[in-house]
Amino acid sequence: MRSFLAIIVKMRIAVSNNKILVFLFLGLCSRAAAQQRTDTTLISHHLDEVIVQENRLAAPLKAGNRNVTIISRKQIDAMAVSSVTEVLAYVPGLDVRQRGPGGIQADIGIDGGTFDQTLVLLNGIKITDPQTGHNIMNLPISLSDVDHIEVLRGAAARIYGINALNGAINIITRKATESGVMVNGSGGSSFKKNEKGNLYGAYGIGATGSLVKDGSSQLLSLGRNEGNGYRYNTAYDNYRAFYQAAFNRDSLHQYNVLAGFVNNKYGANGFYAPPGDKESEETVKTFLAAVSNTSKITPAWVMTPRISYRYTKDDYIYIKPDQFRNLHNTQVLDAELNNSFATSIGSFGAGVEARYEHIKSSNLGNHDRTNLGLFGEYKSIADRRFNFTLGGYLNYNSFYGWQFFPGADVGFNITPDLKLFANVGTAQRLPTYTDLYYKSRAIVGNDKLGPEKAVYAEAGIRKFSGKFSFAGSAFYRQITDFIDYVKDTAGVKDPNSIPWQPQNFHRADMKGLTFNAGYSTALQPNGIFNSVGVNAGYNYLSPEFKGDGITTKMSRYVIESLRHQFTANVRTQLLQHFSISAAARYCMRINYKDYTVIDARIAYRRSRYQIYADANNLLDVTYIEASAVPMPGRWVTLGASVKL
Repeated sequence: MRSFLAIIVKMRIAVSNNKILVFLFLGLCSRAAAQQRTDTTLISHHLDEVIVQENRLAAPLKAGNRNVTIISRKQIDAMAVSSVTEVLAYVPGLDVRQRGPGGIQADIGIDGGTFDQTLVLLNGIKITDPQTGHNIMNLPISLSDVDHIEVLRGAAARIYGINALNGAINIITRKATESGVMVNGSGGSSFKKNEKGNLYGAYGIGATGSLVKDGSSQLLSLGRNEGNGYRYNTAYDNYRAFYQAAFNRDSLHQYNVLAGFVNNKYGANGFYAPPGDKESEETVKTFLAAVSNTSKITPAWVMTPRISYRYTKDDYIYIKPDQFRNLHNTQVLDAELNNSFATSIGSFGAGVEARYEHIKSSNLGNHDRTNLGLFGEYKSIADRRFNFTLGGYLNYNSFYGWQFFPGADVGFNITPDLKLFANVGTAQRLPTYTDLYYKSRAIVGNDKLGPEKAVYAEAGIRKFSGKFSFAGSAFYRQITDFIDYVKDTAGVKDPNSIPWQPQNFHRADMKGLTFNAGYSTALQPNGIFNSVGVNAGYNYLSPEFKGDGITTKMSRYVIESLRHQFTANVRTQLLQHFSISAAARYCMRINYKDYTVIDARIAYRRSRYQIYADANNLLDVTYIEASAVPMPGRWVTLGASVKL
């Protein structure tokens, strides 16, 4: 680490007189390169071939009637990012509120929703944490393990069951296609010094080995990221191990195994209770395992049983080394059976899911709850112009009893490439154990909370094929019994003297518009510029909250959503092996200043290796995404990967 930082210092001295020009060059060029082999970042004329990995009725993106964004592996390779959360920050409609770089911790909301209302999945396995949504992105995978990411916006109980209140993010990992080994490494710095006079810096190393033989494939990935922070008490050290395998007994039966572990330790200065948590520290360990089988029972009937287990240990210390310590141990066991049936009148999906959640906590106490879901849906046979899907999810929870959540969608092709679509959906979000039972001087839980319920409707138009692509839609969402942390300030001189407490508001309404457009084309293959592409996206939200006495209450979450969000990128490939890209995102929150962040990458790629340089936050903007945590300023990273 020290040797790498020494190299960085020498590089900085060598270019000190031209530093601004170097940063400007990276900013304008970098982000465009790597992405040139891809289509546009969010829309592409190849995306219509991608199969959306729903657990029952999977279908090509082009045939779907929902607002789904696909982020491909090539697109990820083009971005100046080091974590899944940083990738998601460039998806319009997603509010990624990071508490530090490198995916240390992040809250993800969809279309103005809170982080607890977003469902995260890994290869279809639900990752939602019953303790708190703060831990949903504590995943046992490195960015290099990701094949693509699917983002589905809108209430989605019909598809994924409970907790997909505002949508779902399904992260699909790479499958081993050939035997081999890949190693990668990176290191970077802000060129600023900490209180001890040392440069702030970070590094990452990783290796992936795969074995493909006799109809089976196995993959093992190891990675570690470490940094001394970018301000006081923000140092971090995390390592991950991930294994997945597929075994084919014959052409009709496949068995899949997945296991992973992540240990994430970081300084938590300002994360939850500023300014008193300046000396806070948190360690979150997560173990995940799953086994599934896909069997073709008959030519028309496919059955997929799966069982998964997730254990999380969250150890939070308010003041190091051990003052005001909260220790939470959470276990989740999930079993599901999915079926799909192809008939002459369309496709049917049906199944059942059982889920058990248990927590043993020094603060929240010992609790458990069970959940049972029954679901069914029907997808019409798509003719040349028209198709539709309808279904529902019947849910029983040991705390809240029975609930039913229907949904439907419809699509009409004006031309083979131009489609009108509309959908309606419903969903439920269960209160977390933190919502129900947490106790401190700043927060008091509410064990009388009920679940949130959402109704969602959307209509839009899209075109995926050709050099020019676009999509646009408008939506309306109504959440009843919306859960927010509030303080009743009526007659109170000092609001800081009373704690936050979660309550069910009567209703939270959200109206929104979203647009994406992209253009990409190939140029002369032997010329200087081989291809060029431009992409832009915009999201607008208009929230409205209704409830008794709401005007006298201070809100912790509902007034923090984004009002305007704009993303853009430009990319090009030149001289066959170089790629340059630059991307910007503009955010304007309802209760915060607006800001623009520009990231960039320049890369040199050959068949067995690549070298790249990233420049993040080129304008050195000071901004906050979550709590009282200012994000890092300008940061430069060098990295490489090699196939063996």
